[in-house]
Amino acid sequence: MNPDLPQGQAQERPDEVAASILGVDTPALDEIDKARADEYALLASLLVTPPDGDLLVRLSNLHSDGDTPLDRAHAGLAHAAMSCTAEAVDREYFELFIGVGRGELLPYASYYLTGFLNERPLARLRADMIHLGVARAEGRCEPEDHLGSLCEMMSGFAGNHFTVRHSEERDFFERHLEPWAGRFFADLESAKAAKFYRSVGTVGRLFMNIESEAFTMEARLGA
Repeated sequence: MNPDLPQGQAQERPDEVAASILGVDTPALDEIDKARADEYALLASLLVTPPDGDLLVRLSNLHSDGDTPLDRAHAGLAHAAMSCTAEAVDREYFELFIGVGRGELLPYASYYLTGFLNERPLARLRADMIHLGVARAEGRCEPEDHLGSLCEMMSGFAGNHFTVRHSEERDFFERHLEPWAGRFFADLESAKAAKFYRSVGTVGRLFMNIESEAFTMEARLGA
């Protein structure tokens, strides 16, 4: 990608946009794991903080030559990014995830699995993070079971930024994302305050389904 191109002059694949957004420098990977790492990084970047104007421009240039449901969801995300302002998305993010008292949605594993924050799912996650040698990002205040943080970790696993066996990556997904992340993204698609983030919900829901099916097939084949 050429960052000097003016807006609208280039179209970029989702993996290229995700890598450029976060400054990702992924080690040598096969195409599938690179695409997975970049997809997780893209979701993480949108869940951890609202996109600024520069990110919205990059997202508006998302392009895919395919016609799968995920390809169409990426096109929907590009259209949503093109149709809104950073100020509007910032307000939307606040209403969805922060709010006065609380936002419309709480993107935490503990809440989705128990109905309360800072419960046993968070304790299990912290234990697994210690086991895998993963630490919370500096300056991050929210509990580690925030879905944005979990997507960052999965991006690190898929991109070989953390030294874990593939079976450990699969176990991490099955323990900490599969039981609830798809449900959260589906809720995001139908949230009252969601406009731009409705398209994020669609991308996330479809990608979680793909990950779940792939890991299930690997387990059945003994991979």
